[in-house]
Amino acid sequence: MSIINSIQAIQIIDSRGTPTVSCKVTLDNGIYATSMVPSGASTGSREALELRDGASTYKGKGVTKAVANIHEIIAPALVGMDVTNQQEIDETMLALDGTSSKSKLGANAILGVSLAVLDAGSKTLELPLYEHINQVFANINGEKPRMQMPTPMLNIINGGEHADNNIDIQEFMIMPIGANNFSQAMQWATEIYSDLKNILNAKGLSTSVGDEGGFAPNLQSNQEAIELIIQAIRNNNLTEGKDVGIALDCAASEFYNNGIYNLQGESIKLNSSEFTNYLSELTRQYPIFSIEDGMDESDFEGWKNLNKALGDSCQLVGDDLFVTNVAELQRGIDDSLANSILIKFNQIGTITETMKTIHLGNQHGFKSIISHRSGETEDSTIADLCVGLGTGQIKTGAPCRSDRVAKYNRLLWIEAEQSDLPFAKNVIG
Repeated sequence: MSIINSIQAIQIIDSRGTPTVSCKVTLDNGIYATSMVPSGASTGSREALELRDGASTYKGKGVTKAVANIHEIIAPALVGMDVTNQQEIDETMLALDGTSSKSKLGANAILGVSLAVLDAGSKTLELPLYEHINQVFANINGEKPRMQMPTPMLNIINGGEHADNNIDIQEFMIMPIGANNFSQAMQWATEIYSDLKNILNAKGLSTSVGDEGGFAPNLQSNQEAIELIIQAIRNNNLTEGKDVGIALDCAASEFYNNGIYNLQGESIKLNSSEFTNYLSELTRQYPIFSIEDGMDESDFEGWKNLNKALGDSCQLVGDDLFVTNVAELQRGIDDSLANSILIKFNQIGTITETMKTIHLGNQHGFKSIISHRSGETEDSTIADLCVGLGTGQIKTGAPCRSDRVAKYNRLLWIEAEQSDLPFAKNVIG
């Protein structure tokens, strides 16, 4: 046994200059691990509560209340527990909070501890984090995933809430589905990203970047963004749809109001049926393999219709729709709302709950995509999570900004150290 000796937390700064929680768990054998909690900008209304101070400092976004909850409530309950009992520790924190939304202690407080416990557990067992994650998942769910390297989803043009421009769709991503391994996937991605910058420069368009490292130019339409990306793909002697697929995150809740999807950048207003046709036409024109949040988080009829229209040919990913929550995912399964789920552990608050959600998806043929948030840190846990759970896809931004590339670099090291791990090639083909 390796016993938790102390738990310390502090307020740190994320990639948007906003406070977040960092937690350090120290064991009786001297081993310790530190976590850093991400934060979202485009958030689902059913996400677990991220506890903020609401005071004058940091524009009300401080997290000293969450830090205090770790010191005053969580730590006294967990000190003395075996750090390798991830589920027991997580469920102890859930009982301490006692709310469905984590509104008493804050999901950021609970997650900070849960992540640090996970890392400390791997260190005390002398296992790479991804191997420990693989075993923890098996302990919780009775299912041992096949570990593999993921195909990355790289957000190379930003719009919506992630950029100060006129593009309505939030993320335009590339997926190097034809690469032979993760290293080649990243090589292709960085070369495409570099060429895209040159293309934008030549057109006199901005090459400043958004929250997730993608370029944020003002463009005439969503179609123009896709066509610029395809040009960059072709400039590298690669073929769109064969070597590299296109993926979108519409974040449709951000431009939905009273039954209307208002695409201000194109000056068009569409109802659910019309927006389904809009997205269907995009997939007909371009090699779009994946669409995330193609409808508002509560437009369930819209989701059903979108799934009927595109679910057999396209990955339809629920993010705000499911918020990494077992109950929300079960509704999506029962009502045939989508075929895939985005996994963000800060939406739910513990590693145990995150793993239970992925397990439910696995049981019903849903693909899981491990994802970053727009407010990130150098913490690379999601890289190990993706490998350990074998989900096959990771979404963690452009090959730009250290808060994004920290995850990619961790994956490159895992591949170098475990060359026998298969690459999840053509996972959506």
